[in-house]
Amino acid sequence: MSPTIRRAVIPAAGLGSRLLPLTKAIPKEMLPVGDKPVIEHTVRELVDSGITDITIVVSGGKSLIQDHFRPNPALVAQLRADGKTAYADAVEEVAELARRGHITYLDQYGPYGNGTPVLNAARSFGDEPVLVLWPDDVFVAEVPRAQQLIRAYEQTGCPVLALLPMDPAHSRRYGVPIVKEDLGDGQLRITGLLEKPDPNDAPSSYAAIGGYVITPGIVDELREQTRLWHEAARKGKPVGEVYLTDAINAYAANRAVYGQVIQGTWYDTGNPADYLVAQVAHALAHPDYGPVLRDLVHRLDGPGGTALAPETAT
Repeated sequence: MSPTIRRAVIPAAGLGSRLLPLTKAIPKEMLPVGDKPVIEHTVRELVDSGITDITIVVSGGKSLIQDHFRPNPALVAQLRADGKTAYADAVEEVAELARRGHITYLDQYGPYGNGTPVLNAARSFGDEPVLVLWPDDVFVAEVPRAQQLIRAYEQTGCPVLALLPMDPAHSRRYGVPIVKEDLGDGQLRITGLLEKPDPNDAPSSYAAIGGYVITPGIVDELREQTRLWHEAARKGKPVGEVYLTDAINAYAANRAVYGQVIQGTWYDTGNPADYLVAQVAHALAHPDYGPVLRDLVHRLDGPGGTALAPETAT
């Protein structure tokens, strides 16, 4: 059988301003989490979920993303000549990943906002549903988040948002869904999202944390938002940004939208503190790096707080 969803969009045109000056020359999507740039984690999640057509929407200064996924036969040949077979295999495997995902690139054009890259890519959607995942999220899950979203779409035939349980005290950090009905197995019928509400105003104890199944109706709402944006700009009126959540809210006003509570652990790498958490968590879970890191923490917490190994301490 053909997969229910075969296309995905990764918006990767952001400035990464919360991570400056680290992201002045290096795209935030290329910062490492473990031994892979963070965007590779997203691409792997999509390919592992059966996606065969990935569009990465970029802006100026993002050529390192393309370089990373591009085949490099000269480097592979040099590594093999030097007897570094494992490294050569690793380089080839990344290029094969890009081939399996059939990665293409688009330059972002249009109003600011996270809805614009989706609309840029939409010309190739036709009437197909499409996944949208952000390139600064890392999900660790037995079943990939993307696969969980696809399964929810197969059950509902409607747009789906990825959700996680949330402490209402943290509601100012997230879009919070308005839940109409709990259908069980983590599936919720929702009627919209409130962006970063006060805890007393949070309509549920769930957070929308990035990851969507978008249908043609949502794309139509994005087109309408963009039309209104240009109309306001021509008249000299204040204009904001074109947001995907606004399109979802407009769609949900009279059509069904669902949320799927994702089973797994989410790491956001879009700000310094959360990026460090993702790095440490990934290292602790690694069979080689985990013991080294735990030993380091043990020595730092021990008497004297030395970070040197015992045999090299003075």
